[in-house]
Amino acid sequence: MSPAALRNFFIFLLVLIAIDLYAYKGVNTALANHGVVLRRMVRFLYWVISIGLLGMIVYVGFNFRDPEARRDHSFAFSMVALFLLFFLPKIVMVVFHGLDDLLHLVRWVWDKLAPGPVDAAGEGIDRARFLSQLGLIISVVPFAGVLYGVTKGRRNFNLARVPVRSEKLPAAFHGIRIVQISDMHLGSYGGDLSIVRNGVDLIMAEKPDLILFTGDMVNDFAEEAEPYIAELARLEAPFGKFSILGNHDYSDYPKWDSPSAKAANLEKLKAIHAQMGFRLLLDEHITLERGGERIGLLGVQNWGHRFQQYGDLARTVRGTEALPYRILMSHDPTHWEHQVLGTGVDLTLSGHTHGAQLGVKLGSTTYSPAQWVYKHWAGLYTEGEQQLYVNRGFGFIGFPGRVGMPPEITVLELSRS
Repeated sequence: MSPAALRNFFIFLLVLIAIDLYAYKGVNTALANHGVVLRRMVRFLYWVISIGLLGMIVYVGFNFRDPEARRDHSFAFSMVALFLLFFLPKIVMVVFHGLDDLLHLVRWVWDKLAPGPVDAAGEGIDRARFLSQLGLIISVVPFAGVLYGVTKGRRNFNLARVPVRSEKLPAAFHGIRIVQISDMHLGSYGGDLSIVRNGVDLIMAEKPDLILFTGDMVNDFAEEAEPYIAELARLEAPFGKFSILGNHDYSDYPKWDSPSAKAANLEKLKAIHAQMGFRLLLDEHITLERGGERIGLLGVQNWGHRFQQYGDLARTVRGTEALPYRILMSHDPTHWEHQVLGTGVDLTLSGHTHGAQLGVKLGSTTYSPAQWVYKHWAGLYTEGEQQLYVNRGFGFIGFPGRVGMPPEITVLELSRS
């Protein structure tokens, strides 16, 4: 670790220790009226957990620099979950106890500037202590949210049945059922086949006519997908199954020993797509035929407004202009607004955003941090005669869970309007 990195790491630790101390002060304030035994138990648990987390951070900081260790995404993401599980409640406690201390300060200043008799009648509980107690109660919410996200939230698939209507769709394709999946990030599961197996079973139960995967098979390394080849090979559909690459599939983020090693990794991943039974489309198209009529299926390499721009859309659409209806697989939804609009491509299927893996539903509307970053972040969008569907993702990355934004299997039901 370089001197600058070491300095920043110790500053980070000092900030965490300061948060620990202040949050503990808030917990003490909230429990001031409770028995000595309870307060001693809370104190013991608080500092055992806090010291344990600090020790874990020090261990990871000094021992997780080895390139081989960095390939273990499941371990790294588990550490992230453990940290968030106990850190977020402390932030809530700091905010509410901070309001406590701010009220005390304002009251002290007011007493100094305008001294007078104190009227405490009707106050059964000090307002400051009430805020700390409220903070202690509310701190349960992020704890429960993270716990749910990493246990149940990442496993409970949402089968999103989406009707897509177009007057340009040939009559022979009316009623075709397309399953779209995206962003599996297989390296995040740590070899646990159960989630992928469940997803495959749900897809096959839908009896789709066509299966499309819109990128990010892995986090970085082709080897992440190897344990799942047999499971994903079980997917079958009459029109076949097709795939594209996402930004993570190119493995641009880790440091490689040589360009040839990186290139070999990508070739290995392409071979794995074939072993799974996916026909990988790389800036190319095919035609699907049914009842003597045809539509186009196009697949472009990753092109993102803020991410890699490998895709050649002009090459992808060339030769498809005469087809009455065209479906484009493009991993990043920003591609739609920046290049696809105006091409006449009828339906674009994307993923990439994951819906931020976090959402809050109020009424019939779901809100997510993803909408602060992406104009088109989840669901079906229409502009003129062109449509875009953004899948919320099959897997996860970074935080190993999903809260209010379940993993999605999309069933697109095409019909003539």
